[in-house]
This record gives sequence, structure tokens and C-alpha cells, in this order.
Amino acid sequence: MAALSSLNPKSFLAMAQSTDKPDVVKVTNGEPVDLVTNAIRALGGMAQFISKGDRVVVKPNISWDRRPEQAATTNPAVVAEVVKLCLEAGAKDVVIFDNTLNEPRRCYKRSGIQKEAEEAGADVQHVYDRKFKIIKFSEGELIKSWEVYDEVLEADKLINLPVAKHHSISGVSLGMKNLMGLIGGNRGRFHRNFNEKITDLNAQIRPVLTILDAYRMLLRNGPSGGNIADVATRKTLIAGTDPVAVDAMGASLFNLNPQDLKFLNLAQDRGLGKIEISPSRIKKIDLMS
Repeated sequence: MAALSSLNPKSFLAMAQSTDKPDVVKVTNGEPVDLVTNAIRALGGMAQFISKGDRVVVKPNISWDRRPEQAATTNPAVVAEVVKLCLEAGAKDVVIFDNTLNEPRRCYKRSGIQKEAEEAGADVQHVYDRKFKIIKFSEGELIKSWEVYDEVLEADKLINLPVAKHHSISGVSLGMKNLMGLIGGNRGRFHRNFNEKITDLNAQIRPVLTILDAYRMLLRNGPSGGNIADVATRKTLIAGTDPVAVDAMGASLFNLNPQDLKFLNLAQDRGLGKIEISPSRIKKIDLMS
């Protein structure tokens, strides 16, 4: 249950800030494996986050029946490399799942995530209604309790692995939004007072690491997309221990001012991270330089 706020995941932020390692790393101009390996190395290596014997949940976006080229789901090569690094760090199990919006078997297959993640050694699971449990949201302001998937409750560590894309309601779908794939129930209720509710969710479930895949970005008609003309290849990845800062840097990729996104402001006000962090806490790596 280490992913839940009841076990004080704020300590992960404190741990990162007490070292000489950056809070956020932005890597550009590389292929998926190189982007991941360079980002994690700059953060101090996966062993900074994953301990021997850990049961780890890695949460990509698998929500749509789309090919990787359509950028509605996390790049499968990024997912596979994160799985490999977790296992090399000593993870006992790496579990992958998503509460998809399209038919799950088609999503898992067409996204390429099931095949590549399994080949990397992950336990790729489909979601079953019986495995959701209602838990209290101890820091919730609008959400006081909700259904959370059992694998998250039982995990030692959670790594959030979203794709950067446009979203018709929130403006962008990044790390904070990606955690909706861990919950059940009537998720449509989140669309009313979205900013407050997504902040409640992120106050309750906190990953040790957020890795934002922006190798390809869906610039328009998100979150499902479908038209290749809406996709831009940016060969970028942003990773860090501050989920608000990661999302803020991700929003900037869309030429958005992060300060204009209400959910980021609310998350900052709740102590979940910072929209703007000191340049000394950011490392930028250009693999072409």
C-alpha cells in the first residue's frame, strides 16, 4: 500500500530534494529506449525508486484502441524499457494494467503494450470489477471515497507512465489525468468539477516516479485521437519525482502556460508539487548535442 497517501508518499519528494539529483529531467532528440535510460540515469538510477523484492505497478495509458503512431496511448517501447529497469533494480513483479475506455483486449493488443511489456518481463493484467475496493480518500475535498483497483492497494511502488496529449475537458492529459485508469465506478462524475476531483485523486494515490512519454504527442482531438495529422513526433521524455512539475513541463510542450491550468494550481496549493521549480532542480539533456 505504499502508493497511498496514508503512508506519507510526500517523503519521496523530500528524499529527492535532499540529494544532488534533479527533481525533473527533460530528455530530447532520442529514440524511446535512449530517452528512458538517460532520464532514469540522470535521476540517480531506478534503484533510487525501486527496492529489491518490490511489487511494482507501472501505469501506462492503454485506454484506446489505437496504434502507437496515433499517440493516444503510451509508446510501447517506453513501457518495455521502464519494465526492464524495474526488474534490473530488483523488483519482484512488475504489474501493468489500465481500466480502458475502449474494449480492453483490442486496446492492449493494438497499442503494442501487451506484447512489448510481456516480452520485457511484465505481468500484463486485464481489469476485473471484483478487484476494485472502495477506500476512503483521507485528503479528499470533493471525493471522500472511491473504488481503487486492488493491485494498486497491494503494490509497494507505483510508477505513472502517461502519454502527452490533448484532452477536450482538461486541455491536456498528462500524469495527473492518467491516474484515472486506476479507479473504477462512474468515472464520468469526474468531469464535473474535474480540477478539484483530479486533485483529490492525486492527493490519495501518489507515484514514486512520473515518466511522461512525449516521443509522439497528440496535439488535437484528444484524448482518443485517430488522425495521424493530429500527431507530432517530438522525441521527448520528461521524468521526475514532482508530479506537478512534470505536468507543468508537459503542458509547455503544447505551448500552454502551466499557471493557467487550474488543476495544477490546486495541486500546488495542496502541497503535491510545484508548477515552477528552481532551475537547479531541473536537468535537460539533448541527445543530439
